[in-house]
Amino acid sequence: MSQFARPRLVDTPDQVIDQLQQLSLKLKTQHLTELFQSDSTRFEQFSVQFDALFFDFSKQRLNVDVLKNLAAWAHACDLKTWIGQLFSNSLLNDTEERAAKHWALRLAQDSEAHSDLALQVHAQLERMYALVEKIHAGQYRGSTGEVIQDVVNIGVGGSDLGPLMVSQALSDFKAQTTKPLNVHFVSTMDGSQLSDLLYKLRPETTLFIISSKSFSTIDTLSNAQTVRLWLEKTLGQQPKVLKHHFIGVSTKEDKMTQWGIAPENQLLLWDWVGGRYSLWSCIGFPIALTIGVDSFKHLLAGANAVDQHFQTASFEHNIPVLMALLGAWNNNFLDMQTHAVLPYDGRLKHFAAYLQQLEMESNGKSVQRDSAPVAMNTCPVIWGEVGPNAQHAFYQLLHQGTHAVSCDFIAPIQRYTAQQFTYIDNAEALIEQHHLALSNCLAQSRLLAFGNQALDPKELQNLAIFKQYKGNQPSSTLLIRELSPYTLGMLVALYEHKVFVQSVLWNINPFDQWGVEKGKEIANHLLPILNREREDISHFDSSTQGLLNILMGK
Repeated sequence: MSQFARPRLVDTPDQVIDQLQQLSLKLKTQHLTELFQSDSTRFEQFSVQFDALFFDFSKQRLNVDVLKNLAAWAHACDLKTWIGQLFSNSLLNDTEERAAKHWALRLAQDSEAHSDLALQVHAQLERMYALVEKIHAGQYRGSTGEVIQDVVNIGVGGSDLGPLMVSQALSDFKAQTTKPLNVHFVSTMDGSQLSDLLYKLRPETTLFIISSKSFSTIDTLSNAQTVRLWLEKTLGQQPKVLKHHFIGVSTKEDKMTQWGIAPENQLLLWDWVGGRYSLWSCIGFPIALTIGVDSFKHLLAGANAVDQHFQTASFEHNIPVLMALLGAWNNNFLDMQTHAVLPYDGRLKHFAAYLQQLEMESNGKSVQRDSAPVAMNTCPVIWGEVGPNAQHAFYQLLHQGTHAVSCDFIAPIQRYTAQQFTYIDNAEALIEQHHLALSNCLAQSRLLAFGNQALDPKELQNLAIFKQYKGNQPSSTLLIRELSPYTLGMLVALYEHKVFVQSVLWNINPFDQWGVEKGKEIANHLLPILNREREDISHFDSSTQGLLNILMGK
């Protein structure tokens, strides 16, 4: 029987949770140094390899008994059935009566299991690929006949964070184009990004992508209206300006048409795609423009490989399941309410911000699927930064502060080759810099885990207390063979499925975001006052009244 097999006498989630609570009492007082000293095979026991990924969780504060019971918790919550429902037409997003089929966006074109879905998805992808190839070949022209040289993606949330993160992460894989092509991103509703960008661009050679699932998001449409006026000021109010300078990505064909986007420039997605899960769809248009069609297909293939792994691997070898269980263990049993994501690769500088939306918008819930209050804490606060930068910022808190924090370290095994950088006399210097980053990655996780025990014994003699380290901060290390479209697809899909597993453990719906909606609705009540279309503010609280009076110069 597998060492992770479900304990025979523990059947219900509550029973397993009680057992985990008992185990946590001991683990809270046990140091990681002791756990490593008592088991010489700990690294082999608590690590998993799949394809181009290696996941080491031996520096987490757990033992075999804990892991057995965490797996039992997943079984007791009927996780296997829930995974089956995810990869089906089930309306898992029950509050909005929608399925959650983002996995269908990376199905192979010849998929037999979901052939109808694959046909729908690839029909839109092929339209996107055709536009990408046309732009790359210099055949897509603006209204004056000049070749497009700048593309601006206008979106917010999932329509911005995902494409921005991936485009930056895969900057080494830029596609070959007839003329240089620059891709830009705009999301802030205050216009600050636009004001910094537009004066650098020429209207004649600029194409705008309006990415909005609902095509009603005020942030996106206000930016779109501003650039429309900017274009018309130079190029005139002509139908061909809209036709040649705008592409829309949305579920709403009618709204795109009404706004003025030509039907041949409309790319579609579906209600069953959540915004924060949409980079695999035509929302990923700026990604494909940046890295090319073949690399975009590799991105999808990497995610699809993890989809298969998630559905078929046993829990003890299932990386997203293990990531979820470890996160819940730290959050719910070791009382860690914050989790840091620390990539040791500068290309992943937007990855932590991307995960903030993915995890906190998905699982930042306090009501269960049955409308009862949640029984335990849900999503921790997700934060992070590129590791080498973070070392000079908040690692002081991690090492010597009063907060308990769990961490994910992420690093590519390979980074540079001498062949890549023939224009540098000593390309080996870049390889050495990568080794410097890797050495820091390993050193930081080691110091977080073992504290003073990671120091040279001679250094400990007469060491002042303010120079000492308590350690016992848990972390996992995720190594990828190299950062490529394929492995980045794998990495993002891992975290998507981690989020879903935790939603099952906590019995919440990870696919709605009602907490996002109400603030925007209240803003619509305030906007007419700031625009001086209404004057009565007596129904607002005294703080809001006072601030409105200041803003309106009263």
